[in-house]
Amino acid sequence: MSFKIHCIDVKNALQNYIWLLEHKDSQDVIAIDPTEAGLVEQYCQAHQLNLAQIWLTHWHKDHVGGVPELISERNIPVYGPRDELSKIPFITHPLADEDHFEFHGLKIDIIAVPGHTLGHIVYFIDALDVLFCGDTLFAMGCGRVFEGTHPQMFHSLNRLAALPPRTKVYCTHEYTLSNAQFALHAEPDNMAIRERFDRVEALRMLGQCTLPSTIELELETNPFLRADNAEEFQRLREMKDQF
Repeated sequence: MSFKIHCIDVKNALQNYIWLLEHKDSQDVIAIDPTEAGLVEQYCQAHQLNLAQIWLTHWHKDHVGGVPELISERNIPVYGPRDELSKIPFITHPLADEDHFEFHGLKIDIIAVPGHTLGHIVYFIDALDVLFCGDTLFAMGCGRVFEGTHPQMFHSLNRLAALPPRTKVYCTHEYTLSNAQFALHAEPDNMAIRERFDRVEALRMLGQCTLPSTIELELETNPFLRADNAEEFQRLREMKDQF
């Protein structure tokens, strides 16, 4: 199968990335969590891509902000969490846990991951070893627990940790360096974290993207995936909130 993933760096204060998944034969493309419409439009024009679908992971404005403008004059299907329809009324294809659909023959599986928001979902593509995980799992970190509970978030992260180790992790923020600093604080004797910190720091000094990660790498270097139970996870998450 002929697919390619593109990255748009929003260059905003929240350091968002917009991921695009292209079917190369047709040049149809999916925009995932499009923060700003103009950036998607410009990128598609510059690379001769046809915006065919929009996928949303959760309702926060930095993930859905560009959608109304992108769909204002076109009939573009918008996939997103069924449990957040009240907050994202322009979803045309509501999705729940264990749903699946296809894009040019590519099967996409939905995993519900409540915690950051109650309705948060992620998109897993086994054939490509790809996970688009919004704000649930970050490189060396995880999202804040805003709407759910810490046990919910712990369970959600464990579901993602159980995916194949080779799975590439595409989260939506460039938070890796600050996450790495906390990971070193949490596990000062973890050599894998120290080595990864050095690599991440070098990439960021050059202004380069630190993503994607992999599930295997996260299991070695992400304190939140290494927590043994929900209590330990909550202790770490609350430490990070104050870090």
